Amino acid sequence: MNKFDTLKQNTTMKKTLTYKALLLVAIFFSISTYSQEQKSYKVACVGFYNLENLFDYEDDTTIWDEEYMPNGAKAWDSTKYKTKLNHMAKVISKIGTKYTPDGPAVLGVCEVENKRVLDDLVKEPQISKRDYKIVHFDSPDRRGIDVGLLYQEKYFKFKNAEKYAVHFEGSPDKKTRDQLVVSGTMDGEEVNIIVAHWPSRSGGSAASQPRRIDAAKVGRRIVDSLLLDNPAAKIIYMGDLNDDPTNISVTEYLRGIGKKKKLTEGDLWNTMWAHAKAGTGSLAYRDVWNLFDQIIVSQELLSEDESKYVFHKSVVFWENFMLNPDGNYKGYPLRTHAGGAYQNGYSDHFPTYIILKKLAN
Repeated sequence: MNKFDTLKQNTTMKKTLTYKALLLVAIFFSISTYSQEQKSYKVACVGFYNLENLFDYEDDTTIWDEEYMPNGAKAWDSTKYKTKLNHMAKVISKIGTKYTPDGPAVLGVCEVENKRVLDDLVKEPQISKRDYKIVHFDSPDRRGIDVGLLYQEKYFKFKNAEKYAVHFEGSPDKKTRDQLVVSGTMDGEEVNIIVAHWPSRSGGSAASQPRRIDAAKVGRRIVDSLLLDNPAAKIIYMGDLNDDPTNISVTEYLRGIGKKKKLTEGDLWNTMWAHAKAGTGSLAYRDVWNLFDQIIVSQELLSEDESKYVFHKSVVFWENFMLNPDGNYKGYPLRTHAGGAYQNGYSDHFPTYIILKKLAN
């Protein structure tokens, strides 16, 4: 058994044990209610998914998208684009359906070229009946990749959205993705969702760390402003942070804490901390699993008052069809491209999601 087989086997064992545990608890979910210990709950799924370069195949002269054209390095054409949309919709159609048949009420996304690709995505037959609405702003990233939010209007009532730019200290000309803030209500409760895609580790983790700290500082300012307006605000910070839950960008600058007992006023709680500590990841690189795709919540969602939405559980989601079946990267996420070569896969990241619950009337 090679090292990649071992990675896959360990991940598979963890997932199998999780499924068995769920069966033993015997909790049955639906989008409306489920019963647990003679109680009936409403549930909602809130997720995040890095769509790995969801580009269309037409030239946009304002960004660097030349490789994603028919004559570009990726030989990206209408057939590959349509396949990519189908693959993304297939995954989205399955996220959270263990707990709610309608899947994510809200889904943050990143690595999307523009609103057009999201318009095309939500029309895919596998998810079209959910009638996802879209929140999207173009960002100044030179490659043109943005963040966005999909939501089902029957579960999330949109109120407003803003974008916040990330500036790098000492490098004003460098551009990256904006952070998206969407406010709305779920079953009458105000919820604030922040979607982020922090700068990559290009040039090395240590050398690039200051850029992620700058992004974390912006996230923290957004959180502080929301808590200043309402100390009991329900906040969900999600994204591909290009850092793990234990990195200082997350723990010290965003103040996403992994242990509930260590939370102080204003801290956020990282729902992915325990997964990372257990060795579960959302992407793999050089034999190491990382958990960059995080969902971090304000303490109001940890309340014991189940008459309102509260956190129930978090999940790193994958199924076998999303895994590379063989070769040197067996067990890794089956991505669209690897080393520049077309893999006809899904994404280099697994999606993550949380389940919220509240007592049904």
